[in-house]
Amino acid sequence: MPTEELQKPTPGVLLLTALFAFAGVLHFVRPEPFDRIVPPQLPLPARTATLLSGAAEIAGGLGLLHPATRPVARWGLMALLLAVFPANVYMAQHAERFRPLPAWGLWARLPLQPLLMLFVWRAGRRTD
Repeated sequence: MPTEELQKPTPGVLLLTALFAFAGVLHFVRPEPFDRIVPPQLPLPARTATLLSGAAEIAGGLGLLHPATRPVARWGLMALLLAVFPANVYMAQHAERFRPLPAWGLWARLPLQPLLMLFVWRAGRRTD
């Protein structure tokens, strides 16, 4: 049996898979909050951006589960996190539109994005 089939995902990979899959599903089940954070200058409808990013989160999260797909999932999730960062900046700059979320919380979460990217980078390595 190839070693890829014998390797089990680490707890960190499982946690990231759950995080991205859950967030991705939320984009479809409850898209309105995600639609609201899409910056208006984006050249596609907010709902389209919401559904595309949700699908990418689900695919990337699930892609982390298997060693053969981890590298592709890693790059896809890194690109996704980079692509959605402007939405997080938009939220922080227009905090009054996103009450009851506190403005300080919206600003404080910006540095968490690179940290999440680091976790994805590490989790997305092949272990064979």
